[in-house]
Amino acid sequence: MSHLVKWLREQNGALQPTRSMARNATRHLSNLERKKLFSPDIEQMRTAEGRWYEAIIYEMFRDITHESDQIKMIALKGADAPRGRRNVRLGQNGLYYSRCGDITIRGNGQDLAEFDLLLVDQDGSVAFGEVVTSPSDMKEFEKEIEYKKKLLGYLFDQERVPFMLISSLDISHYSVVKRLLKSSDNVNIQTISCEEIKSLMNRNNGSAQTGKATEYTKALRATDIPLKRPFDYQKYHDCERNRVFAGIANQADLRSEKKSEGTALLVKKILWGGLYPSAIKSLCKDHEIWIRGERLEFRDVMNYFTKVILATDLPDYEPLVYMRSMYRREYLKMVQDKSGNFKFERITPPKVGFFLWLESICSSLRSKVTNQILDAFSPSLKSEA
Repeated sequence: MSHLVKWLREQNGALQPTRSMARNATRHLSNLERKKLFSPDIEQMRTAEGRWYEAIIYEMFRDITHESDQIKMIALKGADAPRGRRNVRLGQNGLYYSRCGDITIRGNGQDLAEFDLLLVDQDGSVAFGEVVTSPSDMKEFEKEIEYKKKLLGYLFDQERVPFMLISSLDISHYSVVKRLLKSSDNVNIQTISCEEIKSLMNRNNGSAQTGKATEYTKALRATDIPLKRPFDYQKYHDCERNRVFAGIANQADLRSEKKSEGTALLVKKILWGGLYPSAIKSLCKDHEIWIRGERLEFRDVMNYFTKVILATDLPDYEPLVYMRSMYRREYLKMVQDKSGNFKFERITPPKVGFFLWLESICSSLRSKVTNQILDAFSPSLKSEA
């Protein structure tokens, strides 16, 4: 157990937001988000509230860092992040800031992980925190935390990565949280609720008052934390793609094999390549393609999309298809259902790094190879694995 986690457990219950922290946190919000904090529209209010609470926790840990020797440095974020344009480009690897000051780790321009809180403890280890205001989005939470630990552990050459789960409600009884807290490197900090924090605030024409930043010396840019290992995500991706394809060619049961090790664990998705028309035709013949309740035939795909890319989600080897719209700068992400058909899940917009990676991919897959990849991870094989 790290000294930081041990100390936080001892302090748990005493670590609570104050009125000044709540006020200062509003400087990280846009004018519209401040107004929405007290909006009668519950959905809009909850979204703004979640962003605000995340900023409150950042302000709280800024104070903790200033007052305690347990934390050596805290990474700046939000309104404290460096100003200026932050264009996403292919080849970007490591720590970066988003346009709104969020801390991310990019791999070949793609955002691999985002961190609500990033610290360097007294031992020189990098620790991170995740802020939760609702239990509704906990489905993939455990996998997300596990991946972030592997990513930080690799980049900073740490065998163990301290993790703080900070919540505005009691989530300790959820099975996901119980499993996470079995690790001595993890700690759950529960604060008062967002409603209680709001009661500390003065309402000013339906919006929160804007606070001011406090100058602390124990703070640094996330981008100034030196990585201890090289990080070439494109290289790791290509190595994992070659490994998996070799397994497919040899008809290996990849799901039952020993999990990947080293840099392969950092690869979240394999992009196989773009499909030639013959492969698209084969795809539409063997698998139904559905978008918002409408089934697309081969001619529809060719008429409305300029590119179709085959991918596989890791570590579960779930087949994916990305379709480039002919009329908008966006990709439609298609996921496979239990019947082996593909249905629309969400849009990949042009402002994210992953869009640029998809744009760089050319057609390279014919029908035989496409079918080989899809057959290797078909639903029938999943049930047998």
